[in-house]
Order: sequence, then structure tokens, then C-alpha cells
Amino acid sequence: TTQTSGERKRRDAITDVGLAHFHAAYPGEQINKEDVFYYVYGLLHSPDYLERYADNLSKELPRIPLVKTAADFWSFSQAGRELANWHLNYETVQPYPLTIESKGPLTDADYRVVKMKFAKKGDKTTVVYNGKITIKDIPEAAWDYVVNGKAALDWVMERQREKTDKDSGIVNDANAWAIETMGNPKYPLELFQRVITVSLETMKIVKALPKLEISN
Repeated sequence: TTQTSGERKRRDAITDVGLAHFHAAYPGEQINKEDVFYYVYGLLHSPDYLERYADNLSKELPRIPLVKTAADFWSFSQAGRELANWHLNYETVQPYPLTIESKGPLTDADYRVVKMKFAKKGDKTTVVYNGKITIKDIPEAAWDYVVNGKAALDWVMERQREKTDKDSGIVNDANAWAIETMGNPKYPLELFQRVITVSLETMKIVKALPKLEISN
């Protein structure tokens, strides 16, 4: 989307030539640019695709092959839509119902996070949120959703914290964002729970993707 003179204008990422390529591959199918966009998004989550094109993905832009059948095209496209919905709305999805143990009653101030850590090495089912809160019964499958080489939950633990940059002295305080921007001191904890939901739903969709069969 671009903005000109105060008005937003949508620009398709899929060219007319690109769309024609898919029309030629699947005659008679009513495919639009949005369908192709989500096909690509679904394809990029396919374990078969990531394995087959691993060498290429480390060196160049992703290659987008055509699958053999229109049915598989629509399966990947629909999966891409569902995945995008979870990934775009991660801040508003239902938090996963973890077991939250606390030392006494909790006030807003008790949700302040400095650095989340695992309660025990090698056990990812329990995380110490802070000195007063421990979160338990984290599904091990939730750690399977990987973004840029790291589990999405690991990214949450890394970013939702207090950290001072050694060189600049700038303090990155997730609590300030939670309170001042989100208006919710529980935001870091709830984000962890929401990303569990997103991770589990993502892996459910990914595991249901069809086997990658490329058109010659």
C-alpha cells in the first residue's frame, strides 16, 4: 500500500504477467492476484518446499514453482490465507490457557518483566516470567513454529524484557511499551500466551499441507 496526497492506494505485488502464468497452468480456474499471493505464502511454509529449495533460499530470492494440480494450488492458497490471518492478528487472538503460578495476589506492578528464563535447562514447559510469576504447561509443540531460525516463542522471550544497549546506553523496556502504548501491564505475559496459540495453529495448518508435487 502507498499513500499519496493523504489517500491510500493499493498496489498488487503480483504482476499481470505473473497472474497469467497461473491462469495458463490451471485453465478454467477463477484465480485472482490475491489467490496467488496466498498461494505463495502457503508454499513458503511447506516443509517439502523449504527442504527442496534450501540451497537456493540461502543465496537468492525464493523460486515459486507451480504445483501439479489446481486442487493443490487451492490447498496452498487457502492455507496461506489462514496462516496470514493468524500471523497478522497475533496480538488479538485468544491467549493460550497456561497454568500461571504466583506468589500471592497480583497487582499490575507484579507483571513487570525483566528477563524471562526457563525454570530448568532442557525443559521448555515451564518459564519463570519474573520473581513472582511462573508459567507452566507450555505445550512442547508450540516451540516447533520457527521464524528466521528461531522459535517464535524464543523471539518473545528475547524481546519482551528490559535491556540496556552497552554502546548507546539506550534502554529497551518492554514494560514501557506495555503500559504507555498498549495500556496493559500484562501485555508481555499475554503476548507469550497469544504466540503459543498462533504457533500451535500454524503448525496444525503446516502439517495439513499437501505433499509438494511440482509441475514439469
